[in-house]
Amino acid sequence: MSVKESPAWKALEQHADTMQSTHLRDLFLQDTPVDAPANIDKTNSRFDTFSVSNGSLLLDFSKQRITQTTLSLLKNLSRDCQLERWKERLFSGDTINTSENRPALHTALRLPYNSQLSLDNHNIVTDIQANLAHMSSMVARIHAGQWRGYSGLPIDTIVNIGVGGSDLGPLMACKALSDSQPPAGQQLKMHFVSSMDGSQIANLLDQLSPTTTLFIISSKSFTTIDTLSNANTARQWLKSASGVKDELLNRRHFIGVSASPDKMSQWGIPEKSQLNFWDWTGGRYSLWSAIGLPIALRIGMSGFKEMLSGAHAMDEHFKNAPFEENLPVQLGMIGIWNINFLNIHAHAILPYDGRLSHLPAYLEQLEMESNGKSANRQGNSIDYHTCPILWGEIGPNAQHAFYQLLHQGTESVMCDFITPARRYDGFENTELQQQHQLSLANCLAQSRLLALGDSAIEGNDKAPIHKRYRGNQPSTTVLIDELTPYSFGQLIALYEHKVFVQSVIWEVNPFDQWGVELGKKMATELLKPLLNEDAPATFDSSTTGLLNSILSLQTLDKELK
Repeated sequence: MSVKESPAWKALEQHADTMQSTHLRDLFLQDTPVDAPANIDKTNSRFDTFSVSNGSLLLDFSKQRITQTTLSLLKNLSRDCQLERWKERLFSGDTINTSENRPALHTALRLPYNSQLSLDNHNIVTDIQANLAHMSSMVARIHAGQWRGYSGLPIDTIVNIGVGGSDLGPLMACKALSDSQPPAGQQLKMHFVSSMDGSQIANLLDQLSPTTTLFIISSKSFTTIDTLSNANTARQWLKSASGVKDELLNRRHFIGVSASPDKMSQWGIPEKSQLNFWDWTGGRYSLWSAIGLPIALRIGMSGFKEMLSGAHAMDEHFKNAPFEENLPVQLGMIGIWNINFLNIHAHAILPYDGRLSHLPAYLEQLEMESNGKSANRQGNSIDYHTCPILWGEIGPNAQHAFYQLLHQGTESVMCDFITPARRYDGFENTELQQQHQLSLANCLAQSRLLALGDSAIEGNDKAPIHKRYRGNQPSTTVLIDELTPYSFGQLIALYEHKVFVQSVIWEVNPFDQWGVELGKKMATELLKPLLNEDAPATFDSSTTGLLNSILSLQTLDKELK
């Protein structure tokens, strides 16, 4: 039976008919006024009713177009779709990534060292902890200045070469945790390279010293052409600068991180310089694994383990908390309400903290690659919306870019406002503290205006139409106590589990990404004519015309030279 045929889905459709014309300002008008007489209960506010917290996070859903009835019906839908059973399967190591015939066990990567999780009659926590120990020894050597380049000088620069989850996760985390105290000893400069066209690495290598630069090659398969092309360019740069043999360069200047140790060895990386992870770790869920080596190098291994602890705390909360208190479940189910019943198909991610500048891009991959599917687990086409289009930007920048559309455009958009309550505590520079307060004021102001529109400011309902604000744009505010490795781990695990919740309701597999594979295959075919190799006789007229134009321009360029 399709989820659309379930009693809860049909009840939600009927409920949505009554909510379509309901404005958020009217829902807030039902609050008890704060200046009501003393004998009136003032605690029954929308905020009190529709906010939930756990650990370092508080989620305010009061600016969502929901009522208690909405949540009750969403709970019924989660029950109809057997969400609790799917959670059990996720954490137990069941084969829920059915198209690739494997479990999805990123949560195992953050289990405490003394845990037990059996897979094929083997406790995989033992392997995870052994890999963490190897990673820890590498981090300690590099921080102590004991990892030396071909000339004998200590490594002081790290370049992470990866793409997708092997790039976005570590890049995002290193920026987000940039205020965390780095370990004593060698202070490292950190860079990230992902583009296949060579532009990033070409510009970067001009600024680096080959004697003190270490490259981390991160690729699950260790066959990703984007990553290996950049890695080969890096090795050639080292060879040209040093004149020493590949064996020495591979040993002193490269670390490999992959689920394919044989491929790392074939490329030339010695076993002692290899870190492994497992095929049950999806790329966009891999920052908790050895793919997170740059994070550990940035904040120290103790900080990395704090991040794992925060994520594990969210795992336990997601696994055990009831619907009414469960942050990921409520975040996911309210998203279902917006997408499938209020017909909102655009989602803006709006962090009000510059350290979270890469979070929108990370969530774009996490959500759209996971749930951007149109076939269910049974291999049938589905006739309802799944993942919306995500985009975002640091809030203060976005205010001067696309907030015009949010406030006065014709599109309904749901928004996530994400901000830490505290920053710069203990700083002597009071100007920085005031800047944080300004950021918080803007965050609260924008979510208030998006919800209430003109009614938020007295008299604005008499303004000319081009100055009017319609409001009724739903948003969630994610308030972080303070951005630390622990709270950051909680935050990212929150969104991972939200994605899983929605995948269960939509009946899709969130752990594969077949939609990216055919493009890679086609690119291989199109590379042949560009390299003057044999190729299929015909493409479509557009592709053929563009190929001919490119080849003509390249030929002309060679002739002019």
